[in-house]
Amino acid sequence: MQIIPAIDLINGRCVRLSQGDYQRVTEYKENPEDVAKRFEDVGVKRLHLVDLDGAKAGACKNLKTLEKIASNCNLQIDFSGGLSNQNLVEDAFNAGATYIAVGSLAVKKPDILAQWVDNYGDKILLAADCKDEKIATAGWIEESTQEILPFLQSWVDKGIAQGFVTDIAKDGMLQGPSTALYTKIRKEVPNFNLVASGGISKMQDILTLLDINLAGVIVGKAIYEGKISLLEIEKYQMQYAG
Repeated sequence: MQIIPAIDLINGRCVRLSQGDYQRVTEYKENPEDVAKRFEDVGVKRLHLVDLDGAKAGACKNLKTLEKIASNCNLQIDFSGGLSNQNLVEDAFNAGATYIAVGSLAVKKPDILAQWVDNYGDKILLAADCKDEKIATAGWIEESTQEILPFLQSWVDKGIAQGFVTDIAKDGMLQGPSTALYTKIRKEVPNFNLVASGGISKMQDILTLLDINLAGVIVGKAIYEGKISLLEIEKYQMQYAG
């Protein structure tokens, strides 16, 4: 199981939201490129980069920051936020994204996403954000009536093999991950390579998730708030991730 640090961007700066609320923003002074490089230096292989401006606007706003990060390190980068059309997808790949993660489009324009899966294969990841096991879209502002389990299965059937599931109630709250939800997903949708996202508060949370057989776990605020140190991540990389 990979540790995948997150960098969330507003106006090119590192931030974190609490429960997806754009009115509850914590901004961190670190330069995103420097943060990404520090992750790479402790053995991390992959970065989760979220364009929050783009998610809210429906069009990418932080591609220049993506390009700077990609040119400054060798991390695999999965990029999400505002990928609303084919040209923006191409722009993201050209800027250095290894994968793109799509959320709102999977709900609002599934035919378009299905075409991207046909075009790009496993470079397309599903970003399924949920609240009370219902899918949320548009940077978590809008809630849908779609249930998380059948939603994931439908996209596995269409060719998506991996993605993130974020429980909005947990995200940014440092209260532990949605272990029961992730256990249910692994049982009910076994062919979906699940990356857990949201709520990680300490290294023990990550070690607990090892038992669920996940593809990865996204860690954000716990790192920036000093709850998980880079040294702990380095030790985990050596012991569990190789």
